[in-house]
Amino acid sequence: MKNILSIILFIQVSLGLSPGFGQSKIKIACIGNSITLGRGSYNQPKDAYPAQLQALLGEKYQVTNYGVSGTTLLRKGNAPYWNTQQYQHALKSQPDIVFIKLGTNDTKLINRGYLNEFVDDYKAFVRSFTQLASQPRVVLLLPVPSFKADTAQIWDQIITRKIIPDIQQVAYDLDLEVIDLHSLLIDKAQYLPDQVHPDQRGLAIIANRLAELVKQKQDREYDVFSKIDSAKKITSFYGYQCADFKYNGRNCKIVKPKWSDKNHSWIWRARFWGTEPQVEIALLERGYHIVYCDVAELFGNEKAVSLWNDYYSLLRKAGLAKKGVLEGMSRGGVYVYNWAAENPKKVAFVYADNPVLDLKSWPGGKGKGPGSATNWETFKKDYQITSEEGVASFANSPIDKIKKIVKGKYPMLHVCGDADETVPMEENTLPFEQKVKALGGNITVIHKPNGHHHPHSLPNPTPIVDLILKARK
Repeated sequence: MKNILSIILFIQVSLGLSPGFGQSKIKIACIGNSITLGRGSYNQPKDAYPAQLQALLGEKYQVTNYGVSGTTLLRKGNAPYWNTQQYQHALKSQPDIVFIKLGTNDTKLINRGYLNEFVDDYKAFVRSFTQLASQPRVVLLLPVPSFKADTAQIWDQIITRKIIPDIQQVAYDLDLEVIDLHSLLIDKAQYLPDQVHPDQRGLAIIANRLAELVKQKQDREYDVFSKIDSAKKITSFYGYQCADFKYNGRNCKIVKPKWSDKNHSWIWRARFWGTEPQVEIALLERGYHIVYCDVAELFGNEKAVSLWNDYYSLLRKAGLAKKGVLEGMSRGGVYVYNWAAENPKKVAFVYADNPVLDLKSWPGGKGKGPGSATNWETFKKDYQITSEEGVASFANSPIDKIKKIVKGKYPMLHVCGDADETVPMEENTLPFEQKVKALGGNITVIHKPNGHHHPHSLPNPTPIVDLILKARK
């Protein structure tokens, strides 16, 4: 048998054929407009993201560029993609994977009068592919940002306020994957020289993200919702199914991805559900779940930790990974670190954003920050503090638990505005970072020069997401 295989390989090489000759390639159809065509690059055939995707995926794949400049998703648009030969060719190709990147030209003033038909037209367009005999995997791509000032042309406000929510609605209704290209390029205006079309560098970002998606291992059988017995209300979270339910009398949520990664990974949002969700959306694209258990306003006290312990047990019984990512924005930093200090073996990574790490700083207002009188009274009640002596001796903030936190050996990332007026860095992240490093802990701080307490996160979450994914490998 070995000799026969050697002879076959010799014949293939002699004829200039690849070792995979005779095996059908996975066909990928890239549907889109001039951005798909690669108009922003000097060498369109080579630099267009479908061509770069082909180079990244190799000979097992056949990537075809079906882009047509100026086209709309709208049937009544000024140049409907529906009417093109490329559309017919794409259908006849019986693709295995379809990437749809349309919607940019639909934002022009000439087309806005028909945007109420965008969702229905998009669904019909998707179905024209899903009903093919090849039954392809269809992936929706959110448009890249536009930096044009001419509001009668391609306008980013329409992209963000209308087109993107509509595409996410289609993804929710038809249970389709959706990839956020807008966030990936929102801080890369220099990569869009004419303010609309990405150059080779921007197109490479798109190609690399799509290649990552194609290559990622998936578990499409796992369904966390089926493991939760509580009555659930299902709604859309940016195109993903979100289950709201009660557990131990607390409001809880789980958002599930279109498919789970092989680890059944999760990120735990501590507070301020839905605020600056770009990190969570990027992780959902990669098979992560989002989990939430409302323990406001307990300020990370013993009861809050106990409730989270019970919720963690529920998550584990439902099949989620042993270790998760904790996300704490503002006062959420207290919740995640106080829980992590007591549960070091259950934490894979901590992402804290302008975090409260010393409750005397906030809500106490004992330093340069204003504090919060109302929350300070709640804090004292939560911790049963009745005197100034009790305040002075209080040592249940994350900054008091650094030895326990460092023992967990999980990486930590803080994203902070250097001019945070509410939770001053010099009273929270800066001394915390110094003490963590002194004890050999792993902490990274991303500074936002002149940044204030709001907005949280980064417009392009890639630096945060990359560190999270690295920690999970």
